[in-house]
Amino acid sequence: MSKTTDKVINLMEKEQATPNNKCLPKENIYKSLASFQQECQVIHKGTKGYGYSYADLPSILSVINPLLKKHKLGFTQLLDGTELRTILFHVSSGDTIESCVAIPQGVQLKGMNEFQVYGSAITYFRRYAISSLLGIVTDKDTDAGGEQVNSKKTIQILNLKKVL
Repeated sequence: MSKTTDKVINLMEKEQATPNNKCLPKENIYKSLASFQQECQVIHKGTKGYGYSYADLPSILSVINPLLKKHKLGFTQLLDGTELRTILFHVSSGDTIESCVAIPQGVQLKGMNEFQVYGSAITYFRRYAISSLLGIVTDKDTDAGGEQVNSKKTIQILNLKKVL
């Protein structure tokens, strides 16, 4: 083992042996998160959009908030420039787990001004960031359920239609 690894192991052993510190760093939050995950069911409201269905943010929050409270967990989602920072925290110990995602800029959506697009993107990323951080399922997985399309055949058909 390296000297650095030995130092880390020694520090961890000291923290474990200290009577005032009963847990390893972040042990509280990971235990609470695991308990939360065992209790949280699949959240799927069935909101439809762009060929898939999902639970919207209010539906997710209505299910997770009571469970987070029960397991002494909380979260906040902060805008930091063009990034969304999601922080899960353990209420008693102060342990945190953090995730950060960049919100794409310059996206245009039909019928929406740039502020509406940005607001929509924030909500979209909030939904997926908290679901990912908590390890919960909030949409119907249709990625593998689609029909396989032979791209060569499709291109040939499109070219044939152009000729006709």
